[in-house]
Amino acid sequence: MFSHVFLGTRDFERALAFYRPLMAGLGLAERFCDPSRPWAGWQSSPGPRPLLLVGAPLAGGHEPGNGQMVALLAASRAQVDAAHASALAHGGRCDGPPGLRPEYHANYYGAYFRDPDGNKLCVACHDAERTTAG
Repeated sequence: MFSHVFLGTRDFERALAFYRPLMAGLGLAERFCDPSRPWAGWQSSPGPRPLLLVGAPLAGGHEPGNGQMVALLAASRAQVDAAHASALAHGGRCDGPPGLRPEYHANYYGAYFRDPDGNKLCVACHDAERTTAG
């Protein structure tokens, strides 16, 4: 459905310091980084699209949108927890801690946060909690 999603930033180096560990923790590979432009992109697997792009808007300036959010898919609830912790450790702020959100569906486990520029993100797992038989 999507070719790419672009998130604007006012400070590219700060954005890289936030997105690199977040995306690595979700298992998403950095496809490119061009500080001279400045922008960077991560691709899904098996790729090459959709892409998540972060950079300075071509028109200059950046203000996060009201009601806009990008939701990233996690493979497990533990990955949601780790992504939320990574976001907070790298300059993000909590906009809803990790947890079940049964109002969406029975297995929806998500966390919400804002990046250092105020862009709202979510990391969500839609699978039932995995248990190990003993």
